[in-house]
Amino acid sequence: MDSFQLCLAFGPVAVYLLLLGAVNGSRRALVVSGARDLAALALASSGLVIVGPMQLFFPLRASVHYGAMVWLFLIALYVLAVVMVVLLMRPRLVIYNIAPSELRPVLAELAAELDPDARWAGDALALPHLGVQLHLDNVAALRNVSLVSSGPVQNHQGWRRLELALAARLAGLETPRNPRAVFLLAAGALVAVVLVMTIARDPQAVAQSLFEMLRW
Repeated sequence: MDSFQLCLAFGPVAVYLLLLGAVNGSRRALVVSGARDLAALALASSGLVIVGPMQLFFPLRASVHYGAMVWLFLIALYVLAVVMVVLLMRPRLVIYNIAPSELRPVLAELAAELDPDARWAGDALALPHLGVQLHLDNVAALRNVSLVSSGPVQNHQGWRRLELALAARLAGLETPRNPRAVFLLAAGALVAVVLVMTIARDPQAVAQSLFEMLRW
């Protein structure tokens, strides 16, 4: 892997780690939909996909006719694949920088306001009037909690209403900083510094590698 491919593969990863560290280092919880969470992960992995599978299965015959435009076709294919997965995936909400013990009482109070017939069964919650059935899942190391849909029959408008209401309720809640945010920030900064040093050491080699890649 040459210098340009190294930067292309790990540049988005460094940005993703820095953003994730910043979110976990804040004192506020962040609510995102599963679609946006997956899209961010796909964007962070895009460089690895380009220097990996795309180069491995690069259509040389098509490049003879279309030149560098082939890369646009491949990237468009990757984007369409991500969009298809996003559209087919079940509803999900991800709440960053909060523990289940902190989220549970907030969610229970909010559920009672949104749906008087809301009922709990362990970590599962049903909101029949909203058409939402979910269960709680968490990643303790990152202080993330996911509200994962249970069953194929879900009301997307009900999920959207739950997302907006939960984001508004958590906006005023102060949460402890995640100590592991330091490691995420340090890892992202380390990768970024290595990439910057790689470019600064020989910028002409990076430009030449980019030219050769587009010339395929």
